[in-house]
Amino acid sequence: MTINLTNEYEQEDLSLVFDFDCREVAEAVVNQALEQEHCPYEACVEILLTSDEEIRELNREHRDIDRATDVLSFPMINFETPAEYGFLDAPEADFCFDPDSGELLLGDMVLSVPRIIAQAREYGHSRKREYAFLIAHSMLHLLGYDHMVPDEAKQMEEKQSAILNALEIYRRENESL
Repeated sequence: MTINLTNEYEQEDLSLVFDFDCREVAEAVVNQALEQEHCPYEACVEILLTSDEEIRELNREHRDIDRATDVLSFPMINFETPAEYGFLDAPEADFCFDPDSGELLLGDMVLSVPRIIAQAREYGHSRKREYAFLIAHSMLHLLGYDHMVPDEAKQMEEKQSAILNALEIYRRENESL
């Protein structure tokens, strides 16, 4: 698995913002999501950490919504059914794989560092939990899940919780199953 983590946030040293290793947490969440969703391939994910201004511009550009958001997901694969990988075995799906590494190119996620900080405070949990939650949420989008209707939203919420619970990343530090 490859995670390309890029920090374009104004604070170059993320250890001054977060009390955890961003790459380590991202790898754990991505791995858990891939395992939970039974992905049979090694995968590649791009993660960009940025500012509210930058994510607002991307949101406006790609979704015609002129406001900052916490996370944007840009899937590379159009799953007809979430996390069903059978169609990827066909020769016409070769473009879904990196020609050098053979990894499945799932897509990109963009996270707003200021939103991570603000939402962690607002929801009363750690920045690590908010960061991990947004990566889990985005991973499910990259695997074809959505939350446009109540049943889909419930399914995504359950899957997000399962990913974080498996990693023992809870809303509150003393919370457990």
